[in-house]
Amino acid sequence: MHYLVTGAAGFIGSFTCQRLLSAGHQVTGIDNLNDYYDPQLKHARLEKLLNYEGFRFQQQTLEDRVGMANLFAGGGFQRVVHLAAQAGVRYSIEHPFAYVDANLNGFMTILEGCRHHGIEHLIYASSSSVYGMNSQMPFSVQDSVDHPVSLYAATKKANELMAHTYSHLYQVPTTGLRFFTVYGPWGRPDMAYFSFTKAILEGRPITVFNRGKLRRDFTYIDDIVEGVIRLCDCIPEGDPAFNRSAPDPSRSSGPYRVYNIGNSQPVELDRFIRAIETATGITAQREYLPMQPGDVEATAAEVSDLEAVVGFRPKTSIEDGIARFVQWYREYYRIPAK
Repeated sequence: MHYLVTGAAGFIGSFTCQRLLSAGHQVTGIDNLNDYYDPQLKHARLEKLLNYEGFRFQQQTLEDRVGMANLFAGGGFQRVVHLAAQAGVRYSIEHPFAYVDANLNGFMTILEGCRHHGIEHLIYASSSSVYGMNSQMPFSVQDSVDHPVSLYAATKKANELMAHTYSHLYQVPTTGLRFFTVYGPWGRPDMAYFSFTKAILEGRPITVFNRGKLRRDFTYIDDIVEGVIRLCDCIPEGDPAFNRSAPDPSRSSGPYRVYNIGNSQPVELDRFIRAIETATGITAQREYLPMQPGDVEATAAEVSDLEAVVGFRPKTSIEDGIARFVQWYREYYRIPAK
């Protein structure tokens, strides 16, 4: 297969490319290599991918309509894994137009490329953030998600709606993946586990929101990518039993599906910090602060649909995952163990 993977220099994108390439597929990766976080880390991920014979990279901005149209026209792609986006809940409060450009206009160029070039399957990243004000746990793909609490979440919900329209109108098979708090080696520096580890190793205090009472369904990177890879081969078809009187938000009469990919084991922030303390051998200095705008108190994934379709559910514990991350962090930044 020839895959187009967007966000190829990103955290999930780079791991997905590696898995596809290791399986013998050809991969064209694109990324705009922006400076939302340290571009050096993006280049280091990209350097690993360039060692694969079947990998080609193009620096490309999604919202560049002409550039994206040319990419699809000359690419010969069979499948698209769309993982590029402007990420971050808190960043969206201060920089809203970045999310409109990348997550809405950018997704439109992907949909149009898939429509006009016979792409057999579009797999794209949604987010657990779409559950917004929902309080019933665990979050199910059958739940309504009409009350987002950040613009980032709203753009991800919009992506699902846009994908459904293209599945309905043009029969483009689309699969949306709601990722739950992804972490692990080579991860994003703007995420809490990364910034907490850095601060603890440097002897600085960490800022803990909602006084440590937040709960997150932390999902290890290998588990996320396993779900992505398995679903690539599960090309959706229209559901002949789709009930328009009581529609299931996760499927349709067109070739459209949505899945959660999460660990299904929400972890309180204090346990998460203790895992970092154990892995580093250092006790954290904690500064407790109230809840931040755009945050939600808890997330938890219901993944029975995922398990039924691909026979897999994430299972890495937070202690094992954090230990692997801290080991990578020390090696990458050359910080000796004490």
